[in-house]
Amino acid sequence: MEHQVIPLTTSTATGYATKVGPVTLVFIKTESGMIGCGAFDITALERFGVPAATMKSSVKPMVESIEDLLLASVHTVNHPGYERGIRIGMQAREALELLG
Repeated sequence: MEHQVIPLTTSTATGYATKVGPVTLVFIKTESGMIGCGAFDITALERFGVPAATMKSSVKPMVESIEDLLLASVHTVNHPGYERGIRIGMQAREALELLG
């Protein structure tokens, strides 16, 4: 499992990437929420009030690493994430700052 601490303006986030069969699950979490690859069910997280967004790479078919996720943009966002200011098309680091 890959693990990386990501400095934010006022806090830090922690990124994880792990192989599960033929895919890599990639996500970055803050104290309040998370962004992740398309494999995450952000609707389920919404039921628990967790702000979350899935990301999509503009240069690769799939997000496969923490670095890919950091270079991606918001593809979908749940309601708690929207309330925190996350919007579709926003860059990953901007979304993380809103969750930090």
